[in-house]
Amino acid sequence: MDILRFLTAGSVDDGKSTLIGRLLYDSKNILIDQLEALERSSKLREDGSVDLALLTDGLRAEREQGITIDVAYKYFSTPRRKFIIADAPGHIQYTRNMVTGASNADLIIILVDARNGVIEQTRRHSIIASLLNIPHIVVAINKMDLVDYAEEKFQTIVSDYNKVAEALNLKDINFIPISALDGDNIVEASKKMNWYQGPTLMHLLETIEVQSSVNLTNARFPVQLVLRPQVDELHDYRGYAGKIESGFFKKGDKIKVFPSGVPATIAAVEVNNKIADVAFAPQSAVLHLDEDVDISRGDMIVKEDDLLKVAQEIEALVCWMDEKPMQVRNRYILQHNSRREIVIIRDIKYRLNVNTLEKEDNISSAQLNEVVKVALKTASPLAYDSYRNIRETGGAILIDETSFVTVGAVLFQ
Repeated sequence: MDILRFLTAGSVDDGKSTLIGRLLYDSKNILIDQLEALERSSKLREDGSVDLALLTDGLRAEREQGITIDVAYKYFSTPRRKFIIADAPGHIQYTRNMVTGASNADLIIILVDARNGVIEQTRRHSIIASLLNIPHIVVAINKMDLVDYAEEKFQTIVSDYNKVAEALNLKDINFIPISALDGDNIVEASKKMNWYQGPTLMHLLETIEVQSSVNLTNARFPVQLVLRPQVDELHDYRGYAGKIESGFFKKGDKIKVFPSGVPATIAAVEVNNKIADVAFAPQSAVLHLDEDVDISRGDMIVKEDDLLKVAQEIEALVCWMDEKPMQVRNRYILQHNSRREIVIIRDIKYRLNVNTLEKEDNISSAQLNEVVKVALKTASPLAYDSYRNIRETGGAILIDETSFVTVGAVLFQ
């Protein structure tokens, strides 16, 4: 089975915790002891119903006690697919947390309260989804039970959100009217909203095409390890191990090694210790070349005719994640796939308002949770892609040189 990684985003009291609990509860992914504890806690409720939000309350309590949790993950599965839910807080002061959770997400569920419609936080979550190029977006219009399951209210919100989507150039969007509290259109279709003929949330999550978000056109292979066993039976063995981030490779492909640009030809491809006809993203593989080339960890193997950016001066969006501000001329370690480079912040061009997309000029520093566009200069040439084109090779992190703490998420432009 494949894996769908998705992020949930919503304003306070939009029902995010209840939605996650409902998905786990209705798909029978709760252990018996968890269910018994849930039922005992729920006896305090006047109506005697199970409070599904309690399934994530433990995580919220940890945050309230001051324990740092960047992103909390929930795992569950159905006969069709495995799922990883990234549960990140939606407040503006936790922008860094949401960026962390969204960076590997195939899909985002944006919750909208049917009573309130599209609000500022809805737009902010959509802006972050756009910046991080999340392939699939589900707008779950929750609490339909509190607006009498009115189709008119649903259609109004759909119309309002489509204006936001058009402004942000969001593409694959699905709208589902739900009631997380009562389970309407979560796993089973709601009989109270016969006017809605689309899929339930669970059916959509099970059937949406994950592989459609994998780039099989542009071949990218960051080298993680050069394999030289140097034993008698493998005396001449030289292989380059790593994960294919996008595209595919096969025997006979003409390639170039970056940042040097040295050309070569693939002599063989290994997958799971066996010679394979082809290897493709996101497989791990070992590539063999027809001649010895000076390759080390951090180099990138790319097909000969594939366009790739190689530069020392780079523009990027950075989400700042540290209490200590980013300053112009500060020096950091840039971790890009398996490559590490020393980098200097040459200039901060503007700060991006994540609520309005306005660009605020005359910025000399970046504070915690702010998103800024910067000019970077690396110690040596770096091979990279635009994050908008290829997420896997278009993103990086900044690391503090002294503490080795991750201080920034980088999206190359």
